[in-house]
Amino acid sequence: MKLFLIAGEPSGDRLGAALMAGLKQLHPAVQFEGIGGPAMQAEGLSSQFPMEDLSVMGIAEVLPKYFALRRRLHEAARGVLAVRPAALITIDSPDFCLRVARLVKDVEPELPTIHYVAPSVWAWRPGRAAKMARVIDHVLALLPFEPPYMTAAGMTCDFVGHPVVAEPVATPAQAQAFRAAQGIAPRAPLIVALPGSRRSEVTRLIAPFGASLREVAARHPELRVVLPTPRHLADHVTQATQGWPGQPVILTAPDVATRTAAFAAADAALAASGTVSLELAAQNCPMVIAYDMAPVSLWLMRRMARIDTVTLVNLVSETRCVPEFIGNDCRPDRIAPALLSLLETGPGPQAAAMRLTMDRLGRGGEPPGLRAAASVLAHLA
Repeated sequence: MKLFLIAGEPSGDRLGAALMAGLKQLHPAVQFEGIGGPAMQAEGLSSQFPMEDLSVMGIAEVLPKYFALRRRLHEAARGVLAVRPAALITIDSPDFCLRVARLVKDVEPELPTIHYVAPSVWAWRPGRAAKMARVIDHVLALLPFEPPYMTAAGMTCDFVGHPVVAEPVATPAQAQAFRAAQGIAPRAPLIVALPGSRRSEVTRLIAPFGASLREVAARHPELRVVLPTPRHLADHVTQATQGWPGQPVILTAPDVATRTAAFAAADAALAASGTVSLELAAQNCPMVIAYDMAPVSLWLMRRMARIDTVTLVNLVSETRCVPEFIGNDCRPDRIAPALLSLLETGPGPQAAAMRLTMDRLGRGGEPPGLRAAASVLAHLA
């Protein structure tokens, strides 16, 4: 059996690699063609072209590369049609992947198409599901409440678990070793700050995050701060946090072990909204979520939003235990009291919400990659 896989960014590459490993375990004769990054290539994929050619986000970034992306789009579709695989599996990156699926379906309407990572139609733009159903037959969902949205639009869908549950949980000894390695006293209050992975996010959030931590440090002078950051933002973050309290420790592109140990060592986190809330929950680190964006973007988001919280821990656990401060509420006078409450009284109901979130995402069961592989094979049977 030959499968054609397409991933367009590092997170998709990791999902694809885990899926490929699961497929090889369940169907050893499987062969792979497609487009992917180093993780998928390590599992046996020979990428048609560099995945980095597709890792572009935002209108300002896409426009200069429009013709190059369009060329890659048609190149990918031709590749699928030439291989004639048992199925086309697209992984996240819907702007690119679903366009490839449409081109392929126009020529080979009977070719099975599978998309890994359901679009967040439960949050905004529900019409995307019906549009996606025109070119996708089956969906692999990361969140347990997503399948009904997909099946209502006409696709089959399986919840296969979130990759965060496959990451190792740092032990207390590893957490203490992290503190010692960074020169942080065992009992010093420690906050991990996570202002995002994009320059625009960090630029907008660095000031309110710093001011909030300054208020916390006024009550807890021994406060320490750890700030993991992608390599391409390290210089920007280092310069922007020079006036921060807590002798910030900048972790540049930390590996998984260091990142999980930092989360486990922290007493609380101040984080931008996103998947990082699940990573924190996996390490039992209570959190405060804060986020801001351009006024027009914020207005559009609120008009289109179908949910009353942007925090995945709140959504998956069906609680509202994690405090969040979005838009005009992303202010030190709101954020700092929430952080102080976590430092001084502990996680409270967040602890149960984080455990429930991990259970509902599949912790303790089969690895998500293996579950995804079983779903693919069942769909093709």
